[in-house]
Amino acid sequence: MKIKYILGILFLLSIYACSKIEKGFQSNAIRYKDNDIYAKRGLILFQSDRINADGSTPPYTFKLLNLRKEDGSAAPAEFTKEYEILVFKEGTSFNAETDTTVALLNQKREIQKKLPMYFNESSGQLTFNRASTNLPLGRYIFDVEMTNGTGTKLFPKLATINVVDPEKDDLFVITDNVSNAFHDVTGVATPMKNPIITCTKISNLGARAILKMVDKNGKVFNPKAGEIIQRGDRPVFENYAKFNPVIKTDTAMICDFEVAPFPLTKYVTPTTDWGFLMYYRIPSQFVTVDGFPPSLGTFSVNPRWSWQLKLEGTYIIQVKFPDVTKK
Repeated sequence: MKIKYILGILFLLSIYACSKIEKGFQSNAIRYKDNDIYAKRGLILFQSDRINADGSTPPYTFKLLNLRKEDGSAAPAEFTKEYEILVFKEGTSFNAETDTTVALLNQKREIQKKLPMYFNESSGQLTFNRASTNLPLGRYIFDVEMTNGTGTKLFPKLATINVVDPEKDDLFVITDNVSNAFHDVTGVATPMKNPIITCTKISNLGARAILKMVDKNGKVFNPKAGEIIQRGDRPVFENYAKFNPVIKTDTAMICDFEVAPFPLTKYVTPTTDWGFLMYYRIPSQFVTVDGFPPSLGTFSVNPRWSWQLKLEGTYIIQVKFPDVTKK
């Protein structure tokens, strides 16, 4: 009996030894954390989450296949076209303390041709760069092929890419905004209505801020003619221009700021941290203020604001005074 028992065990072991041993596991439920991926056009860098392999045995690789519109038609050619974008050279980075001129800045920058979207075959991450500003708005679906030691599987419609425009806060943030009427004789300050500050992106090219001030009817004040002046030693637009001088025209003050965000750094003096504040005065000979009749004397308009542009491009920042009329 013992001999039969031993022979039986040996027989079972031989069968087990001859059977195929599985090389691992590949899940049927790989996924992104959020299968709706939102790509905001033109941001410097955006990356999706990695694909969750759901316990699949590494190493594994992924391939993005059949990118297409929701209706099944082919994705636009812009996804596979290279575009020229200005980037920092590999191994370099911007230093606000030392990179203080355009010449120094350009030693670290170069034009490169880039696809607007890249797919990482090791992680499944999607990466979008500035060239994504060229992608048409819309929803695009794609399949993913996964390979590991067990073989290859296709996962249809694994995720959706939603190409959208950046939100307002991605481009422009206001952190302070007030205005006072100053009596020319007494110097007493009386609060006015807060200015209405708007930011409009007019081009993806360059890095230019065009600052305009207008009355309640949209009439533009002329900085070149002295209709807008500095308030004492307080900071103005020019204090945040790191690389190029501010240009004054009949309708605006223009700064080519080169590198976002703008303002790039706070304005700090030995006695005060001004943050990003800018102070201006529109002299009384150029304005009348609602609620301040001539019998009370003359008043200048004294606005103060703080804002920051987050991305390169060309923008018009308009400051509108809802209770001011230009003379």
